[in-house]
Amino acid sequence: MRVIRVLFVCTGNICRSPTADGVFAHMVAQAGLSARIDVDSCGTTSYHIGDPTDRRTVKEARRRGYDLSHLRARQLVANDYDTFDYLIAMDDGHLDILQRSCPENRMDRIKLFLDFHPARRGQSVPDPYYGGADGFSHVLDLIEDTSQNLLEYLRNHHEL
Repeated sequence: MRVIRVLFVCTGNICRSPTADGVFAHMVAQAGLSARIDVDSCGTTSYHIGDPTDRRTVKEARRRGYDLSHLRARQLVANDYDTFDYLIAMDDGHLDILQRSCPENRMDRIKLFLDFHPARRGQSVPDPYYGGADGFSHVLDLIEDTSQNLLEYLRNHHEL
């Protein structure tokens, strides 16, 4: 049985990508697919390596029933391009970084997160870090909606 590995990527791995990690892993578990889909997240920078997820992110996620308390920030490493089937950028800046550092034979693994949302293709998940609580709520809304579509995509493309 082949395991599909999904990596969500943002800047520091303390807001957007850990939210996607936690929400998507929760949905995968609810679908009974945890043995078939492995989920992780990372950042493009080393700013927060080892740090927990931003407290505002954790609070909003907890309010909706997601536990992000176990997640710790890590930075993207070269081996991730070989390890993961999908490297999913949370915004177009992360997409550019992934594409510039990706080996040519792994380019097809790189995706933009909101491309899995039919009404938001080509758009970026906004960074809530410097804003208020409503930004974290909005990010979680986008991630919940899009994660359902991503899960359906994986089910269809990998016969899960």
